[in-house]
Amino acid sequence: MNSPLWVLDTNVVLDLLHFDDAAARPLRLALEAGRLRCVVTESTLEEWRCVLAYPEFGLDPAQQAALVARYRSLSEMAGMGDVGASLAHKGAPIHYGLLSAPAGKPVWSRMPRCSDPDDQKFIELAAAAHAQGLVSKDRAVLKLRRLCAPLFRIMTPAEVVRWLDILPA
Repeated sequence: MNSPLWVLDTNVVLDLLHFDDAAARPLRLALEAGRLRCVVTESTLEEWRCVLAYPEFGLDPAQQAALVARYRSLSEMAGMGDVGASLAHKGAPIHYGLLSAPAGKPVWSRMPRCSDPDDQKFIELAAAAHAQGLVSKDRAVLKLRRLCAPLFRIMTPAEVVRWLDILPA
């Protein structure tokens, strides 16, 4: 049986890999042990790279590269190929190539919209990858729990840690 697949937003990845947040540490340990998996795209990895370059983190290029490599080692690339070249129209989401529904109507056409456009890619990836859920602390993302519930869960890191506690080992 495959481990559950999750999407992690960038602030959660910062907690896991840069800050080593004690509250989120069980989530990192679960990733390392293979109890759960996380999925990324070039777009989500690019956001990770950009955030690591923020001056307030004080990371030199070697430290940034090490954190990018660490995250890549803990994640799976979504199997999309070159999505950018396959967009049907300008309004199509970044994960258009992965989104489909049994009735033939693309999932993205009924995808909830996040009030923070920078977070929309995580919502779309969770749906596109058929992930168990999306881990976030972002208020704009958390507001979409009910709307996204038919497709995937949205949980805080603390909620996922509690969920892992009841998950069979």
